[in-house]
Amino acid sequence: MNSKELCFLTISEAAALLAPKELSPVDLVEAHLARIADTGEVLNTFVTLLADEARVAAKKAESEIQAGRYLGPLHGIPIGLKDLYYTQGIRTTVGSKIMRDFVPDYDAAVVESFQEAGAILMGKLQMHEFALGATSENPHHGPARNPWNIGRITGGSSGGSGAAVAAGQCMAALGSDTGGSVRIPAGACGIVGLKPTYGLVSRHGVFPLSHSLDTVGPMTRTVRDTAIILNAIAGHDSRDLSSAARPRQDYTVGLDNGVRCLRVGVPQEYFYDSIDDEITDAIKAGAGILQGLGAIVEDVSIPVLAQSIPISGAILITEAAEIHMDNLRNRPEDFGADVRERLYIGAATSAVDYIKAQRARVVFNREIAEVMKTYDLLLAPTVPIGAPNLEDQVVAVAGEPHQKLAVMPRLTRPFNLTGAPTISLPCGFTSDGMPIGMQLSGRAFDDGLVLQAAQSYESATEWHTRRPPI
Repeated sequence: MNSKELCFLTISEAAALLAPKELSPVDLVEAHLARIADTGEVLNTFVTLLADEARVAAKKAESEIQAGRYLGPLHGIPIGLKDLYYTQGIRTTVGSKIMRDFVPDYDAAVVESFQEAGAILMGKLQMHEFALGATSENPHHGPARNPWNIGRITGGSSGGSGAAVAAGQCMAALGSDTGGSVRIPAGACGIVGLKPTYGLVSRHGVFPLSHSLDTVGPMTRTVRDTAIILNAIAGHDSRDLSSAARPRQDYTVGLDNGVRCLRVGVPQEYFYDSIDDEITDAIKAGAGILQGLGAIVEDVSIPVLAQSIPISGAILITEAAEIHMDNLRNRPEDFGADVRERLYIGAATSAVDYIKAQRARVVFNREIAEVMKTYDLLLAPTVPIGAPNLEDQVVAVAGEPHQKLAVMPRLTRPFNLTGAPTISLPCGFTSDGMPIGMQLSGRAFDDGLVLQAAQSYESATEWHTRRPPI
């Protein structure tokens, strides 16, 4: 197996070779470092590459496995982290000028989990500044570029994570999702991205954007690999006040149980108000595949979805402004223009408007919960267009002009309000060769069922097997 082929193994495939000592973690890491050397500069994925550290960790993993101390399916697996996860002794810039020299003195909870599982950190990945945006066009580090077309955006804010996984620079990465920033780049880059249930995965040691909306989640090339990552990082953590006290479970169990008799609702409002026809066609085809696999797929009316943007927007931007208030007052020139403008809007939002938005969120979630008494899952597009050009600030959606920053997160926001587990997975390509993503969202803490349905769809299609041309 040549170096490039090693980089496009799935985690489960690599683990099946690592455990019986048929593959060395050293060879696996070297293959990924070679891939990064070939593609990293053009894609601009890494903020901090940890080549020497990864080599040391690979030799350690090899020694452990050779000695019979195999830790499980992440042992020796190369991973990446969005650059807002605290890593002890390794800088964490959060995509900003303000924190470009910040070196944490402790690890995020999920980093601890990866270390316990024997995963190998390749480096810290590009992102939209302070995670406040949906394109990963960063004024301080330059834009992350899409491996399917380097003139296109990756989506954001976890754009470096999406591009690195899609391009074979690492086998998995973690992103963060406050308004869609795991799912948007997953959809735009043709990979799998899971926003777990709010509270399922600890946010301890993750730089915040919006305390009541933030989630962290995995980005991989297959659903099974996402389940493997979730097994490692899910669980209660008393250091995170939002962490749910729930027993651990194995998310790989039941993955192959299929979708027979599962009820899938396809919302007819909101998601299709402004969307390219080829995206709609891909989602209809995806619904048809699930129906052919035995799911009960029905159109459903959910009028409250129209309130997604005003509610989530007021909450997110106000909470973000509170987090950044000191720097907004004292160092406004050190923010990128788009982030600074949005933070000023958040700072100008009144407490009355914020409280109204939180009350409206309660009503919104109550109405969605009522719908979910009937349906196991909701199905929707991830992004209404293929990834736009980097230089375009205004993009055409169904022939109508829209601001790019507003278009990208529009269809992911509802599921941040509910906190429900939601996955994006590849479901096709546009006429100009850009990936299309499909969302499946379930009830709170039904993450296993969401993964099960996604696995059933993925097993019946070949979209996830395609590789970008770079």
